[in-house]
Amino acid sequence: MNASQTMRAAVTHDKTWASLNVQSSLALPRPQAGEVLLKVRAVSLNYRDLLMINARVGLAEGAPFVPGSDASGEVVAVGEGVTRWRVGDRLTTTYMRGWHRGAPTVAQRAGNTLGGPLPGVLQEYVVVTQDDAVRTPEGWSDEEASTLPIAALTAWTTLTDGGLRPGCTVVTQGSGGVALFALQFAKAAGARVIAISSTDEKRAHLQRMGADLTIDRRANPQWQTAVREATGGIGADIVVETTGATLQSSIASCALGGFVGVVGFVGGAQADVSMRSLIASMVRVHGILVGSRDGFESMVAMLKNHAALRPVIDSVFTLDQVVPAFKRQQSGEQFGKIVVRL
Repeated sequence: MNASQTMRAAVTHDKTWASLNVQSSLALPRPQAGEVLLKVRAVSLNYRDLLMINARVGLAEGAPFVPGSDASGEVVAVGEGVTRWRVGDRLTTTYMRGWHRGAPTVAQRAGNTLGGPLPGVLQEYVVVTQDDAVRTPEGWSDEEASTLPIAALTAWTTLTDGGLRPGCTVVTQGSGGVALFALQFAKAAGARVIAISSTDEKRAHLQRMGADLTIDRRANPQWQTAVREATGGIGADIVVETTGATLQSSIASCALGGFVGVVGFVGGAQADVSMRSLIASMVRVHGILVGSRDGFESMVAMLKNHAALRPVIDSVFTLDQVVPAFKRQQSGEQFGKIVVRL
């Protein structure tokens, strides 16, 4: 524990990541009944963290905000009545508080996500309820585990909801955390993966990771045609739609009865969709909101059987380097996840 009863945290008071600074006088949180105090060891960044800094949901103008949605660390104190964990356990946080199984309720969905509107995890200690964390996979570093709550679980939920099975064809987009986890999960299940990317270097890396085919998005802006050609005109079974703006291309690349999991909108929040192609191909378009705690635990159980499956970490920064870390996230140049080590 921190003898001074204070801790360090990355804080911003306005709508820009460039204004983040490390403050060392924040009060050390204390676990109440049913809660655990986690010593944060690592935090991975997500595109949503940039959005939440800009939005500052529910915060007054100039109010301090600690960003960050995904963390892993060690239990250093427990509140009254805690039975799931004990001091010394290594845990990884869940993104949405209270969503443990099934579909989230309206109450669970509203205002219960870390890093906006709830305070984030870019701080030395955080308090979470005992039910809103999972055990860190054995043999995983904290840096690796911090990539799981949003990126990995989003990929896992998309593929399982889409009916992942051996021999099916999965299309991934880009080289962010979700896309790379989707590639690895799909290959582990015996699926064929077609990866869409924009640079020769990234496509080469995707091939080394196991992608069966890569398509140059810049040379083939209508990449759905290339997907259909590569599948003998049948189309893909599952498309992991990470850009948002390419939703129509994802639908058009699908096989009859295919599945499009819409997981993000890094390329734009609006998309023109042909109702004719949607109906004629009987495609299921499903918005993916990360996943439940039980889904998280199922994913961790799968990882135990695939020891070679590991996250791709683009770069690791310290807490004092939080601004360069966000600058790297903002650039979109990364291949994999950006991690802040505390």
